[in-house]
Amino acid sequence: MRTSFRLTGKLNENKHLFTVEPLKGYERSQCTVHQLLSRPSPNLKTGVLSNRITSLFGTRFPLVQGGMIWNSGWRLASAVSEAGGLGIIGSGSMYPEVLLDHIRKCKTATDRPFAVNIPMLYPDVDKHIATVIEERIPIVFTSAGNPATWTRRLKDAGITVVHVTASVKFAKKAEDAGVDAVVAEGFEAGGHNGREETTTLVLVPMVCNAVNLPVIAAGGIATGRSMLAAFALGAEGVQMGSRFVASLESSSHMAFKQHVVQSQEGATFLTLKELAPVRMMRNAFFHELQEAYARCAPPEELKALLGRARAKRGMFEGDLEQGELEIGQVGAAIDEVLPAGIIVEQVMAEFDAARSEFAGMVFA
Repeated sequence: MRTSFRLTGKLNENKHLFTVEPLKGYERSQCTVHQLLSRPSPNLKTGVLSNRITSLFGTRFPLVQGGMIWNSGWRLASAVSEAGGLGIIGSGSMYPEVLLDHIRKCKTATDRPFAVNIPMLYPDVDKHIATVIEERIPIVFTSAGNPATWTRRLKDAGITVVHVTASVKFAKKAEDAGVDAVVAEGFEAGGHNGREETTTLVLVPMVCNAVNLPVIAAGGIATGRSMLAAFALGAEGVQMGSRFVASLESSSHMAFKQHVVQSQEGATFLTLKELAPVRMMRNAFFHELQEAYARCAPPEELKALLGRARAKRGMFEGDLEQGELEIGQVGAAIDEVLPAGIIVEQVMAEFDAARSEFAGMVFA
């Protein structure tokens, strides 16, 4: 399935205009973000893909948008939920009052389920937990920490809890802690990652065999075909982060989105294992880190070099050289910035087409 337009060029900071390159039967034009989002979306078969994940979340599709720092605000989360997936507000880059504002705006923008991701390595975790309970958020994703720490309190408040893990060991710990589902995130994923360097292809079936919970695959997934591949591995849902970075509603800077779209294979690297492993794009800041590694710099020096707000500087403010640019390996396969709703519909249409294609195969 193809859309009726292709977004090209850069955002005009003064006029907020995009250049829209037409496909067959459409005229080339410029339009505002609002006008672009108001255009009719591609047709998708009416229906629901039902399994344990859609039943757990109350969504049409088992497609989750990753809760990424500096990218996943209320606009993105509400757009994904409206399209039938599960949108997530990424609280890791938010002060408590900012998270509250995003939650309330998301409630106004959609009456469909959405979630909040709470990475446990950031400050204000206890305040974020209190906020999601007070605001009656139906689903919370926890990550980067011990799943036993907050799961019981969230469950006692009636919240569905999903924990993100990069290993079988922690998937089992999450199940023991009482979570409702786990995200098995492979080495390909952007941002904070596991030290094990286990790829999605290897990790997902291992986690599926190890736990009795529904498993959501993540890492390197950006299309309907890769979603189908994850299902073949045993997953019942997928989480996509990088694909939604390159969406109109993502809160990251347009310069970062364009940088992702223009990136090639090998543009990312997993580093900073001494602190917290993170996959980022190669730039001047990345090379400073590599020089520090070359002289065997201690973790304290790496931490000082990282400093504060490097991720904000890169992804939110658009400093492509001195900022930290977190994106997954699949960024090299993304070539368009699109509305989030269009992304959801494209992925599900591709998934349906690929499923039909393989259903017709005959093994003699």
